[in-house]
Amino acid sequence: MKTNTYAGIPGEFAKLEQAKIVLIPVPYDGTSTWQKGADKGPEAFLDASANMELYDIETETEVYQQGIYLAEAIIENVTPESMVEAVHQATKKYIKKNKFVTIFGGEHSISIGTIRAFNEMFPSLTVLHIDAHADLRKEYDGTTCNHACAVYEASQNTNLIQVGIRSMDIMEKTVMDEEKTYFAHDMAVDDTWRDSAIDQMTENVFITFDLDAFDPSIMPSTGTPEPGGLLWYETLDFLKQVFAEKNVVGFDIVELCPNKIDKSSDFLAAKLYYKMLSYKFMDEAIDEDYDNKYDNSKPKNNASKFTDDDDY
Repeated sequence: MKTNTYAGIPGEFAKLEQAKIVLIPVPYDGTSTWQKGADKGPEAFLDASANMELYDIETETEVYQQGIYLAEAIIENVTPESMVEAVHQATKKYIKKNKFVTIFGGEHSISIGTIRAFNEMFPSLTVLHIDAHADLRKEYDGTTCNHACAVYEASQNTNLIQVGIRSMDIMEKTVMDEEKTYFAHDMAVDDTWRDSAIDQMTENVFITFDLDAFDPSIMPSTGTPEPGGLLWYETLDFLKQVFAEKNVVGFDIVELCPNKIDKSSDFLAAKLYYKMLSYKFMDEAIDEDYDNKYDNSKPKNNASKFTDDDDY
């Protein structure tokens, strides 16, 4: 990575000890099956972030002052499995340091590691999966750590809510919980989906955001664009509501496949990341201590199907 700090912020806001937020870049593109280039996504995102205004008009905040530590990029790429484990361990390390941990990919297979870490550290976890694709294959191209398998594990041991889906294999229906899946064609004609999705979430929520969830008219630079996607303000409205009503414990953003000519997608990704941070910390004073409330008593591996008897 070319930059020493996220978005070129002053060093006083970029030190690990003081920062409430950690950003882990994962420039990995080992299993994508169509357009390559997601490994260049983190660098393009950071370059766009360094050229972005840092005052958020909507929330009237400068969230970078909460402190954002840019961690060393994870470059493990010998096998998809070793990459997933490296992401898993790095993510868990920073959660244990009481940080709000965020990850920028890279292709969606990196989320297997991020979700695994958060599920080990936070009880009764909901994974909010915003994507064009279901990503529910148990195995693809000889590995369970393929981008097409990004949330299969989450479907087995977390409360998985899927939003924006408009492309899938018929076999994924055998895994999918259709009561917790919000298809793009239904969302287009019924705006009650926002409240419905949030009503099905538990208190602790991890967000995995694949940028191809957006319509290609505003996000063309992704590996597998699909027509009929989300637009900017409806997405922000939903995210703002999730952050307001639930305890978002972290998030990742994946699948930026930068275009050398058109930088608009890079800036959308940069703004999305900063918006999500702004929503998380908009009501928190800069000098207020952050507590991510992770549960150190959870077992190392949570392999059972998600169950929660609480009303949510």
